[in-house]
Amino acid sequence: MTDGTKILIVDDENEIREMMCNWFRQRGYQVGEASNGKSALELLREDTFNVAFVDLRMPGMDGLEVLAGIKEIDPSVYVIIMTGHASIESAITSIKKGAYDYLVKPFSLEQAETIVKTIVRYQELEAENIMLRQQLEDRYSFIQIVGKSPQMKEVLEIVDNIADTNVTVLIQGASGTGKEVIAHLIHSKSNRRTKPFVAANCAAIPRELLESELFGHEKGAFTGAFYTKKGRFEVANEGTLFLDEVGAMSLDAQIHFLRVLQEREFRRVGGTSLIKIDVRIIAASNKNLEDEVKKGTFREDLFYRLNVIPLNLPNLKERKEDIPLLIEFFLKKYGTESGRGKKELAPETAELMQEYDWPGNVRELENIVERLVILSKGELITPDRLPGTIKKSSKSYYYVFTPDKNLSEIEKQYILAVLQHNNWNISKSAKVLAVERMTLYNKMKRYRIKRAKSVV
Repeated sequence: MTDGTKILIVDDENEIREMMCNWFRQRGYQVGEASNGKSALELLREDTFNVAFVDLRMPGMDGLEVLAGIKEIDPSVYVIIMTGHASIESAITSIKKGAYDYLVKPFSLEQAETIVKTIVRYQELEAENIMLRQQLEDRYSFIQIVGKSPQMKEVLEIVDNIADTNVTVLIQGASGTGKEVIAHLIHSKSNRRTKPFVAANCAAIPRELLESELFGHEKGAFTGAFYTKKGRFEVANEGTLFLDEVGAMSLDAQIHFLRVLQEREFRRVGGTSLIKIDVRIIAASNKNLEDEVKKGTFREDLFYRLNVIPLNLPNLKERKEDIPLLIEFFLKKYGTESGRGKKELAPETAELMQEYDWPGNVRELENIVERLVILSKGELITPDRLPGTIKKSSKSYYYVFTPDKNLSEIEKQYILAVLQHNNWNISKSAKVLAVERMTLYNKMKRYRIKRAKSVV
């Protein structure tokens, strides 16, 4: 498999140049040739090459000058210096100036082809390494699905039922609800679990580059395309492709995407060969795609292609019973990762966080817990460490104890805070304070605590 690799042979000896050109052409490579450095650089300005074999000693420009010119025109070209006058000094100089390798004449044509195959394999490994790094970075996500609410139990039940199939899934929910975490979970439970999981955020990729990112491109397909690149579909072959914020796709890109879903094949940008793929698609959107279809910004036929199995993730404020579990999980996680050790919330802190609506959902909760763990010096996290948005939005009472007040002042202010929180209901307040009603009345009398009269 030559994979479209293009080779340039630069040598002033006609016999060597023709022999190398014929060898590589017979093996399916695209080959260009030049008898001197000036002609070689002119070719590079007009066409694109992956590999260049350059003779060191040539009339006019020598091989090192040609090497410098090639790197200036297209730094991605792999240059192999050839010479019949080998020396350690010339080899070291060539490598320092950017040559990939160094061949001493006479060399076998098999040896030259081995170098080309190594370069092609290296480029493939680069794409695979990107995918593997992404998998390693995201692997922790599998254990972040925490919850006992009916809504999350229903989502997880559907995941268990459809994970080991090839059915397309559409996950909808607000930002921060865990759409990518659920996509990871589906992949980890599927028969594709040993194959790649590749993610692409359609909203984060510039529209003019989206098709290149998804489908790849051939070298020279557009300005800046210095080498052939595999797209996310190709890298995810036999695995799972997660397309986040799919609603951000342009209508033109949606047409191309729909065709790939239907035909299971595509062409790289600037390419002519059809590439067949076997990829499971999991799409996600923080927009309601049915509404987008009505607005005319999302294709109806694509929506139905994606919406085979719909999963709707609830906002965190709709599953309040999961908040304490999530807090406990993130306290342990970041306490361990940061080396801060065990941390826990003061009751007042926990109540404030329970009552907050969490517009940023689980992601916001995680970020705030991480901040609390880092900023709190002691084991107990008190309310004064919370962001002002949480304290202002909550109706809870809390009191920060400071060492500059005596015990009577602290007790007076704490009783007043409890009474205000319970709308001056004596029975409820006494229960919270764990005292009898009469005891509370006596303390109110002692501290001269009275409910202020309303002013109309």
